[in-house]
Amino acid sequence: MYYNNLCGKLSLGLSRELWIVEAGIFLNYLGWGAVMPFELIYLHEGRGLSLGVAGVVVGVVTGLAVVAAPAAGPVIDRFGARATVAGAGVALAVGYAGLAAAHTAPQALLAATAAGVGNGALVPAQSTLLAALAPSDLRPRATAVSRVASNGGIGLGAALGGLVAAHGTGGLAALFVANAVTYVLYALILIATVRRDERPEPLPGGYRLLLRDRPFVHLALINVALIAVGWGLFTWIVPPYAREQLGASPQLIGALLFANAVTVVLAQIPVARLSEGRRRGPTMAVAALAFVLACLVVVAAGLLDAALLLFAAVILVAIGECFHTTVLMPLVADLARPALRGRYMAAIGLSWWLGLALAPTLGAQALTVSPAGTFLAAGGLALAAGLSALALGRELPKGVGLTPQPANRSL
Repeated sequence: MYYNNLCGKLSLGLSRELWIVEAGIFLNYLGWGAVMPFELIYLHEGRGLSLGVAGVVVGVVTGLAVVAAPAAGPVIDRFGARATVAGAGVALAVGYAGLAAAHTAPQALLAATAAGVGNGALVPAQSTLLAALAPSDLRPRATAVSRVASNGGIGLGAALGGLVAAHGTGGLAALFVANAVTYVLYALILIATVRRDERPEPLPGGYRLLLRDRPFVHLALINVALIAVGWGLFTWIVPPYAREQLGASPQLIGALLFANAVTVVLAQIPVARLSEGRRRGPTMAVAALAFVLACLVVVAAGLLDAALLLFAAVILVAIGECFHTTVLMPLVADLARPALRGRYMAAIGLSWWLGLALAPTLGAQALTVSPAGTFLAAGGLALAAGLSALALGRELPKGVGLTPQPANRSL
């Protein structure tokens, strides 16, 4: 009896199929984390493409996701999340294997197109699959574990990738091939082991019904703002700010990103458990508050010329990320009818990509005008999003306003 109880607590109540999906997420991000820091370097130095062309190729992988994400929604609802995840994995595998073999710009762009389509479809399909496999009361925990898996995979992958990349062009090409293999393995594992998948009867109306769901539209707009500040600003704008304004070394900038990832790995599951039984609007407002404080700390670091203060900022951001993701995907799953869940996940994925696109586009321009003003404006945007999250909490339908408690509260 003690052994069974211990196993239940360690598993967080998640099923075997859910743990297989979580392991696949870790595998995917392990491969991607190994490749991500070296994409531009490989295409520019290893394959002789100009830096501008290499940037376009890498941009296609991300940019196409904006188009592919909403297009993936009806595919998920029609063919099921498991099949769509597997198909997206195959597209990504073809894309990254193609990038490993590309020697010309057209070849690289063709490969990037395949990877971009897979990139846009994978995340909403994966989120839909997690929602289908997890009962409502365990979705926050399933989401928390997926965040730990992705951040842990990226961190370990980047460390291993650095060792392999030291072997020159051959090592870099091997990283792209290895990343492609992880996507294929994930697709095969899903097909072989995961049997359950929602494929309800189609519901006429599609995205029109989604756009009439005012709480969801409100949530998506909040998400654009929080992603732009919490993820986009601190991924793309803080590093050049730290380098140019505070004289931070590349090693320090790398340590900042590592500190953020480690904090998420350590805090995500405890935060998810802390949020159980609590109102979702205020929980998301806590995330926004953490982002506001992080922006103020960055401004203070500039005024005091204290680069080490940035560690406090990225840790605050990581804690905010934990509160945000504890609410976001489980709430989307609860708002959506099963027949439209793929579209809901695709639409919230689109809001995610839009937030990520806005941060470097607007943030880089603002940084040239006023570094302190950039982060004060970002803090103001996060504050507005937090107040909007409190208002959203009052709009949510009855039964979804609280993060549910697990049915077995001893887990």
